[in-house]
Amino acid sequence: MIDIKRAAQKLNLTLQQVRNLCREGKIKAEKCGNSWVISEEELTRYYDNSTNGVAENQSHHLTRNQILSDKKPIVLSFFSGAMGLDIGLEKAGFKTLLASEIDNACRKTILKNKPNIALIGDIRNYTPDEILEHAGLTKEDEIDLIAGGPPCQAFSTAGKRKAFEDERGNVFLNFIEVIKELRPKFAVLENVRGLLSTPLKHRPHHQRGNDFPPLSEEEQKGGALFHIISELENAGFSVSFNLYNAANYGTAQKRERVVIICSRDGKKAPFIEPTHHETGAHGLKKWRTFKDVVKSLNGIEHHHVKFPEKRLQYYKMLKAGENWKALPLEVQKKALGASFYASGGKTGFLRRLAWDKPAPTLVTHPAMPATDLAHPTENRPLSIEEYKRVQDFPDSWKIEGSLLEQYRQVGNAVPVTLGKSIGEHLMKIMNGAAVKIYHDFKYSRYNITDDEAWKEDFIKRLEKQRKMELTSS
Repeated sequence: MIDIKRAAQKLNLTLQQVRNLCREGKIKAEKCGNSWVISEEELTRYYDNSTNGVAENQSHHLTRNQILSDKKPIVLSFFSGAMGLDIGLEKAGFKTLLASEIDNACRKTILKNKPNIALIGDIRNYTPDEILEHAGLTKEDEIDLIAGGPPCQAFSTAGKRKAFEDERGNVFLNFIEVIKELRPKFAVLENVRGLLSTPLKHRPHHQRGNDFPPLSEEEQKGGALFHIISELENAGFSVSFNLYNAANYGTAQKRERVVIICSRDGKKAPFIEPTHHETGAHGLKKWRTFKDVVKSLNGIEHHHVKFPEKRLQYYKMLKAGENWKALPLEVQKKALGASFYASGGKTGFLRRLAWDKPAPTLVTHPAMPATDLAHPTENRPLSIEEYKRVQDFPDSWKIEGSLLEQYRQVGNAVPVTLGKSIGEHLMKIMNGAAVKIYHDFKYSRYNITDDEAWKEDFIKRLEKQRKMELTSS
């Protein structure tokens, strides 16, 4: 049994906070005189399933010999989340020495599954030398890869898209500086599609139009990415990027993300070799389906949130693969309310997954009205167990925190299979192996998403803007 003082130390809380948790029954404890005592098991249960209890920073527990003995390429991971990208990279043969994450639930997940990893917090609080020290490395050690997906909200099409004017966007710039300072052989940056079109400087829409000056270069769509590319290229890195659909890399999910690959030697990396295709064209495997990845989960206990009863009545009218459009017109209007008359496709409303197709992009909550993710036949949202399978997390990988925190962590993660494909691609380049080029392959459903086409389009728009400004002056 543990007394209040030791419990507070373990949870990194004050004595009074722990006493309050005991009184409220949030921690099951026994009164011993005027104080409380708590079992080790109960303290562990509470720590694992709550946001309280801070996962402390830690430097690498391995010795220099252990770090360098297995000869695996070394990775430093930033914005690590639940480590989907890192699991994939390790499956390809890399070794992650350090993780960086500020979210407490994610930090618990990292330490639960990789107790010997070096873990640091906000990247802005560490110098490059301090990062090396935490990882157990010196300036003389070669870093093979720095990888990470900086916060995407500053670039998401669903947000205000303030790019580097947003605090989260500024963290992206810190990440670029770390790459420039530590100079790894390769760097991988992952982000949302919105990065392709976010301006460097955001001008509110109510300040645009005929009554206002034309958009400046900084305000042009894509300015943020152009700035990132310029910073890396000026530091001597080559930059290759594309918008990749994870389904083309073995993920049972149509999830599109920008992946940027930077090479210190200045040789531009080819696009990531696909392993799958929707129809099996190019001699590749067919896309994996939702059924492929969840069929072996039959008979287990599923943990999931619930749909409101009001919404559930409509799900009972839908079959696998259908959404609100399959309902009678009058029912559609009743089910969607004011949203029925809004513009846009509204494909996320009242959406049942199909068995024989990849899942749509997993979101951070499967029961939000506009992004529902319902089981094909059962009257419930997808479970966290199904989330993990769709994102290809190993069943043994423990996701810490409350159920909603688990959904958020898995929903935000890079699919493990995409991470593995990135790792295998880099391994080929590092070992001088041939990389197959697919000139006519459709990497995503969008156009002008690869670095060459995107850059050409951006420069054309800049030149057009300059001519307009000269004409107006």
